[in-house]
Amino acid sequence: MADFHQNGNITTLHNLRTRGLDDLTYELTAVSQNRKISLILPSLYSELEGPALGHIIDELAQVPYLHRIVIGLDRADEAQYRAAQGFFARLPQNHVVIWNDSPRMTALQARLADLGLAPGERGKGSNVWSCMGYLIACADSSVIAIHDCDITTYDRELLARLVYPVAIPSFPYQMAKGFYPRIDGHKLNGRVTRLLVSPLLIALKKVIGDRDYLDFLRSFRYPLSGEFALRTTSLPDLRIPSDWGLEIGVLSEAWRNLAPKSVCQVELADEYDHKHQDLSEEDASQGLSRMSTDICKAIFRKLAADGTVFTPNVFRTLKATYYRRALDLLEGYYNDAKMNGLSIDRHREEKTVELFAENIIRAGQIFLDHPHETPFIPTWNRVNAADPDFLTSFKRAVAEDTAEFTPPQTA
Repeated sequence: MADFHQNGNITTLHNLRTRGLDDLTYELTAVSQNRKISLILPSLYSELEGPALGHIIDELAQVPYLHRIVIGLDRADEAQYRAAQGFFARLPQNHVVIWNDSPRMTALQARLADLGLAPGERGKGSNVWSCMGYLIACADSSVIAIHDCDITTYDRELLARLVYPVAIPSFPYQMAKGFYPRIDGHKLNGRVTRLLVSPLLIALKKVIGDRDYLDFLRSFRYPLSGEFALRTTSLPDLRIPSDWGLEIGVLSEAWRNLAPKSVCQVELADEYDHKHQDLSEEDASQGLSRMSTDICKAIFRKLAADGTVFTPNVFRTLKATYYRRALDLLEGYYNDAKMNGLSIDRHREEKTVELFAENIIRAGQIFLDHPHETPFIPTWNRVNAADPDFLTSFKRAVAEDTAEFTPPQTA
């Protein structure tokens, strides 16, 4: 995707294939002497048994500029936490595994619940939020990056390109969002971005008119990418969604808190693939069906907060407009894939569009029925205001879990 196009809303930083990884690494290593760079890895225990994470750790072990790696571990019992400690032990950097299911962490969750500040549900959003809290408590990083643990095409150049825009002091960027083509050498992937988000944003502009927020979201080539980097000064005020709207929610926070000139998107890889979610047509609470509903709700909530009035008629019109635009885009994706020797199951894609169209109505009805729903985890500034000792307790609990459950070192 080597071009130099700029969309005029946010800066796009391309990979023009004129600078190698060694050169990027050298500069980042020099910068990291004064600007500490940390990485968050939100992980399910099952990902330790998958095909991707072992290779990711091997790549990260060769990164000299990382000050700290924070692994948030979900859905693990004590034996699995002990195993995770051993799994990540080969990382040479300062690193910690936060066992989100430990008795100490459960007690801290109850402490937040007593204040009405606990995350509404467990998932990637609450995992990332906890890891951010830990880094705030450490108070020694200038830059943090986040990427997923199931990237099967991972290369450490992805991380270097992700952190570079926010790590370099002369650059103005407070946030960098990654983009790439979702291909695996055989298929064109990225169904939710291609078949939901892109046509939905076009349809919203048709139905409700021009909105700067919609133009901002449309500026991102891959708005649902799980890779982003931030300067840590923005972390205490960041509102993290607890549902599947995390990526859209973070972009919405960037729109709310940051000037467009301080946000960029950066090309990370020539191809990118990771674990694929089931469509889950039969169960709206799972898979891409759940994800599509949560993404729609996140966008509707943000537009409503900016003054857009939604009614059942608006959502019905939006569904029809979306459906037509999605089919138009599908034709273009099909031809693009064919020209590049990639496959698309056109029938399956049209069935996916039909499901997403129904979920636009579902999300709209949920929004109308529960207008005060706010599935955001409180900001760390609010937690600190309500319980000034919480972050200290949190950091101590992580240290105590690590000390108690780390396997003994063998000579």
